[in-house]
Amino acid sequence: MTAEALAGELRLPIFVIRLESLITRFMGETAAKLRLVFDEAQKRRGVYLFDEFDAVGSNRMATNDVAEMRRVLNSFLQFMEEPSATDSVLVAATNHPSLLDRALLRRFDEVLQFEMPTHEEVRAIIKAHLSPMKYPKLAWKTIETAANGLSQAEIAHAAEEAVKTAILSERNSISTTDLSRQLQKRQSMRTVFIDDKGSIG
Repeated sequence: MTAEALAGELRLPIFVIRLESLITRFMGETAAKLRLVFDEAQKRRGVYLFDEFDAVGSNRMATNDVAEMRRVLNSFLQFMEEPSATDSVLVAATNHPSLLDRALLRRFDEVLQFEMPTHEEVRAIIKAHLSPMKYPKLAWKTIETAANGLSQAEIAHAAEEAVKTAILSERNSISTTDLSRQLQKRQSMRTVFIDDKGSIG
């Protein structure tokens, strides 16, 4: 979402780098494909998003590291050092910043950390995703409690699902129950990924 917002503000096209098609099991091929991405960024100005970047940018000192991926990261770091005539914007996103190699911090101009939304932000996110439905007299404190711990994307998805449910029920308004039910569903989905120590693995 951040990359899309950047592209919109800069009036540039956005290109999402799909790592599953970038990474291969053949030695040298992943780095060669990465070279093609950077060549394209040199030719076509845009916003290039590397999502789930820890797949490429993992710490080279990690005990479970693979030699081929160390070479890929070294290539990435070298490519970023090359002068660019297009000034394309490279965006790397991860949910696991602790896994990233420290050398990456010197290559990127900004490091942004997104916290969980505040109550005010929860309201703004939900309102932005309820169109075209009406939402009279929502119990915001109940909704904020149900949204506690959810990310912006999860809250937006819950609001959109509430809208779909109302449309299928031939209603033109959203209730507190509609939103709370969808937010609780997102909460239940999160627990599937929580290990015995209480952390998301």
